[in-house]
Amino acid sequence: MAFARDASLVQAGFNCKQLETMPRKAVPRPNRRSFLAASAALAARSALGPAFGAAAPSSGPVDVVIIGAGAAGIAAARKIAASGRRYLLIEAADHIGGRCVTDLKSFGVPYDRGAHWIYLPDLNPVTKLAPRRGLDVYPAPQSQKVRIGRRFAREGELEDFLTAQVRATRAIDDVAKKGDIPSAQAMPNDLGDWRGTIEFVLGPYNCAKDLAQVSSFDFAKAAERNAAAFCKQGFGALLGTLAQGLTIQLATPAKIIDNRSGITVETAKGAINARTAVVTVPTSVVSSGGLRFSPELGHHQIDAFGRMSLGSYDHIALELLGNPLGLESDDLVFEKSADTRTAALLANVSGTPLCLIDVAGSFGRDLSAQGEAAMFDFASEWLAGLYGAEIKKTIGRKHATRWNSEPFALGAWSAAVPGSQFARRQLLEPIADDVWYAGEAAHETLWGTVGGAWESGERAADAVLRRLGPLKQSAPAEAEAAPKRKVSHVVTHPRAERPAPRREATEPQYYGGTPNIMREER
Repeated sequence: MAFARDASLVQAGFNCKQLETMPRKAVPRPNRRSFLAASAALAARSALGPAFGAAAPSSGPVDVVIIGAGAAGIAAARKIAASGRRYLLIEAADHIGGRCVTDLKSFGVPYDRGAHWIYLPDLNPVTKLAPRRGLDVYPAPQSQKVRIGRRFAREGELEDFLTAQVRATRAIDDVAKKGDIPSAQAMPNDLGDWRGTIEFVLGPYNCAKDLAQVSSFDFAKAAERNAAAFCKQGFGALLGTLAQGLTIQLATPAKIIDNRSGITVETAKGAINARTAVVTVPTSVVSSGGLRFSPELGHHQIDAFGRMSLGSYDHIALELLGNPLGLESDDLVFEKSADTRTAALLANVSGTPLCLIDVAGSFGRDLSAQGEAAMFDFASEWLAGLYGAEIKKTIGRKHATRWNSEPFALGAWSAAVPGSQFARRQLLEPIADDVWYAGEAAHETLWGTVGGAWESGERAADAVLRRLGPLKQSAPAEAEAAPKRKVSHVVTHPRAERPAPRREATEPQYYGGTPNIMREER
């Protein structure tokens, strides 16, 4: 998701001295490696069908109900569980992960149906917890290619492409300093025959929307993502391990949140009463009425969710046995295209025969709406146009995601529409009495990333815990008189490392980019 910055220039062969003279933004992003039989069991258990506690607390309201078991919900639950507070994490789907889920069944190897790139791994709070959990997180290879018809771009052509890309990015940044307009309007007029490719890479590929639908302010404010990694067992599997030990109730879609007297969450399996709530469902689910509130949200809150609508980004996954494309593991390939009917190729994912052809933006949305057959037809014809018609004969198993049709997602990730520079900040506020929102859409610099969603979930948990206040300790006499009982529904997740010093909820937690931006939470 979103931007890879300096790494793309290094991949293209620019040296450090050249990088010093260029703006610190460029595009593409890197990816993963193979998988071992032992790790398959781990991924299968934790990504698609984990056995979590499904029972709600037996009596009385919980302190916190968390709606949505994606990265933000898991992060919030871990922090609240560690505090000793009574909580329940509910998830509408039959698996955890939200838009970050690993599939082992379709191809027999880890296949991330959603989020796959792990940005800033040395600082990312998700990967910091991974090393001692039997997971292999490895650096993304420094490689990037551009296909021009049936050949690869030559060194000079690739340099022209990247130079034009840097100029386009810088132009959007410069415009954002003066006002918030559609990013497409800031594009230089002299990009020549690279314009179509640059618009695809900066827009659909990085933002899941065409540049005409992306706020220049939002684009410019995205933090630099100048390093990336992959999890051999799958990003969804990694997230699944971090949820182990939490109290999670699956297949429990929330319908209405009533906060007129305390918090009551109406679900398909009955009502849940709580003192506070953290909502982590995608913005499009809220704006479409998939989750309703009583009383209804205020105009500013509804408007903010609408302005943070999700873009379209899907994988067309193909098994290409024998490496017919002649590419390295995790090679990233773009096409020099004159129109929007294009895609990006991630080849030989983690050293396997799995190749991902990614379609996005308005073209990707229209293609996805036509169904899997149309998506497969496009992918095979697109590859044939770049590598020859014989490639079609090498295609084995295949699968296509259609996130716009998933009722509990309704899209890929958020990208603010033009004129919406205030909307992300609006989502940092409580969206109703004792109700907070968390997710990648509520992070001003790491939107569109799992790490941003995780930090947002921790921040919301901090706000909830501050609202609840410290737990009251029993008096010594009372403690001696009453035997201690283990509270079965609260599980403190064992930490893989020493807990980090607690940070105030009023200070957004940035692990990358520009920490001086928006330090305060209004």
